[in-house]
Amino acid sequence: MKTLSLIGIGPGGPEYLTLQAIEAMRRVDVFFMLEKAGRGKEELLEIRHRIVDRYLEPGRYRVVTASSPPRSTAEGYRQGVAAWHAEKRALFVELFERELAEGQCGAFLIWGDPALYDQTVSLISVIVAAAPDRYALEVIPGITAVQALTAQHRIPLNRVGEAINLTTGRQMAHCDPSSVNNAFVMLDGEETFQRFTGQNMDIYWGAYLGTDDELLIAGSLDEVLDELLETRRRARERKGWIMDTYLLRRRPRDD
Repeated sequence: MKTLSLIGIGPGGPEYLTLQAIEAMRRVDVFFMLEKAGRGKEELLEIRHRIVDRYLEPGRYRVVTASSPPRSTAEGYRQGVAAWHAEKRALFVELFERELAEGQCGAFLIWGDPALYDQTVSLISVIVAAAPDRYALEVIPGITAVQALTAQHRIPLNRVGEAINLTTGRQMAHCDPSSVNNAFVMLDGEETFQRFTGQNMDIYWGAYLGTDDELLIAGSLDEVLDELLETRRRARERKGWIMDTYLLRRRPRDD
């Protein structure tokens, strides 16, 4: 039996790791790290290496790095994602069979929490279900961007008597702006928040949460929009990538 461990490492800062995550890392024989193409993306690997170096003794583990398959944009969105996931599952099985001996533990360090907007759990669950006598899966939760952002802005996630919607920029691009009251938005590379000006909205935005490069902006969306767009542009230009998220919240009516 080979154990596959998905360990949530929080939004980037080593201090965000839980004691459970650190203990799980100490049981790992091989850390699998996927390298994404694009300028600056090597920093995502460097952060994971810094986390491992901080908490583990050298020589007690190996790191295996592989190139992450790119997602095709030639097909429709769902078809492209399905093909991409199939490629990643095939890559994972190849890595597990080649790099893990019987009785060993292999791990992925998952940004944030493995269960929130990360498909690695789903992909590896399919592999484990197909070979239950070959693999075992454990999932270690982590601090999410949701928690980190609201903590940094010193606000609660919810308001009394109101629901909160966790969603993506892709979904926000097609919804009726007047229907949104509280939305925590991830993966908004198209700056969809611009659709919500003139809607009496506040925004609580953060990028590179928990790292030395952390950026925070909050206020009336109408008033901070230009600052937000310029800050995102400069950050992406400087680093080559941006990892950000935000809470969009309608102000209560005066009456």
